[in-house]
Amino acid sequence: MSVHWPILRRLISRPGRALVTDDQRTYRGLDLVVMAWHLATALRARCQSPTAGVLLPTSGLFPAAALGGWWAGKTVVPLNYLLKQEELQYVIDDCGTDTILTVRPMLEFLGYRPRVRHLVLLEDLNFRSVPEPSWPAGADDGDLALLLYTSGTSGRPKGVMLTHGNIAANIRQIADWVSFTPADTLLGVLPQFHSFGLTVLTLLPLAAGCKVVYTARFVPQKMVRLLRAHRPTVLIAIPSMYNALLSVKDAAPADYASLRYIVSGGEPLPQAVLEGFFTRFGVRINEGYGLTETAPVSNWCRPHEFRPRSVGRPLPGVAERIVDVASERDLPPGADGEVRIAGPHVMRGYYKLPEQTAAAFDGRGFFRTGDIGRMDLDGHLYITGRLKEMMIVGGENVFPREIEEVLERHPAVRAAGVIGISDPVRGEEPVAFVEAQEGAAPEPRELQAWCRRHLAGYKCPREVRVVEQLPRNSTGKVMRRELRALSRQPAAGPR
Repeated sequence: MSVHWPILRRLISRPGRALVTDDQRTYRGLDLVVMAWHLATALRARCQSPTAGVLLPTSGLFPAAALGGWWAGKTVVPLNYLLKQEELQYVIDDCGTDTILTVRPMLEFLGYRPRVRHLVLLEDLNFRSVPEPSWPAGADDGDLALLLYTSGTSGRPKGVMLTHGNIAANIRQIADWVSFTPADTLLGVLPQFHSFGLTVLTLLPLAAGCKVVYTARFVPQKMVRLLRAHRPTVLIAIPSMYNALLSVKDAAPADYASLRYIVSGGEPLPQAVLEGFFTRFGVRINEGYGLTETAPVSNWCRPHEFRPRSVGRPLPGVAERIVDVASERDLPPGADGEVRIAGPHVMRGYYKLPEQTAAAFDGRGFFRTGDIGRMDLDGHLYITGRLKEMMIVGGENVFPREIEEVLERHPAVRAAGVIGISDPVRGEEPVAFVEAQEGAAPEPRELQAWCRRHLAGYKCPREVRVVEQLPRNSTGKVMRRELRALSRQPAAGPR
């Protein structure tokens, strides 16, 4: 089944209901259908490629553009406007699109015009006119719906091929697991070019008939104002956003009282942020887990099943294994190994990369996530690290996340990133980079002493550097590749 047909039927069934509010306006169901119809007409007139790019801010324009792309029978390619020019152009060239849907303020933000045959500027279309008659294209489960390019924290971005069946399945899985209804309101600030923001905060609410409130830029004080004004029932964000929300001085427990789900994803939630939110606002942040390759949600820890550090049990229809990478055998509950996933939401593969696609799946057809985790006896998953980030220090396995958690518990540290660097004696040694809390000036030696009090000696960073800001990608993840480049530069002060 296609992604768009059930959504269009839902929108048409309640044409006058306000479903989307963004920084500019409110959209009813009928508004979204008519806009999608016009955009499909524009694409059919111009776009000769099987793919259509969407270059838009987080807003109600994005779902209209995605629906318009599918209406026209195109594979939609959400474009990351935070990429550097050469990176964005690589994605445009790789997916082969000849047409991009965008707006002038986005081009002004970029500071250049992407090289593509057709730029369709939404401001130039007359959405108040009667659209040219057309019937939305159909699609089978196996037809390609989305090309989502990975953030490229290591190497060039890869196009993740998600089919209509993948996306539709993940929407059903989430809806069955957490029972969203038209009474729910979601607050969304995550970029819609990312699978988290696209599936969970864009397509899911439209399919379930929920209202969603968008803001294009994450500003902590504005988020609190939106919580007060709209009283959402669902807040989904990434750890760095929750950390920033703790800095809003006039925020109070009443601001979060309407929420029945407050969920963190994208990367592990620091213990300090989890505890800070509960202490200050009386709410628990529950974690979820998934990857672009899994459309994206595979696990979701529901409030009544809360367990510290757990990302929850697998969603319906999701199979998960914890595997010893060396022996390929399944590991028992409590043992750490690679998390591997199978289910109807798992991608078809990487676009034009057959060898990398084959390597991404094991002999039983499970996707190799590259994440290290363990299951408890009740099937709750705990993510403990990344396989590629694991350091071997003096023969011992060390994961950056464990060191980062300790550093982030220090009152002067806002966030931390840890990498391993080569050492001729010990193989590798950890080096830490930290962002200071506002008004704080932590001393590197003090932070090393803090680590020695809370970690085994071999896990303590050889060096701690205080930086103004950790390098992050568009979803808030620390870019360790950039940290590695920083580690090669001379330290600013004494270690």
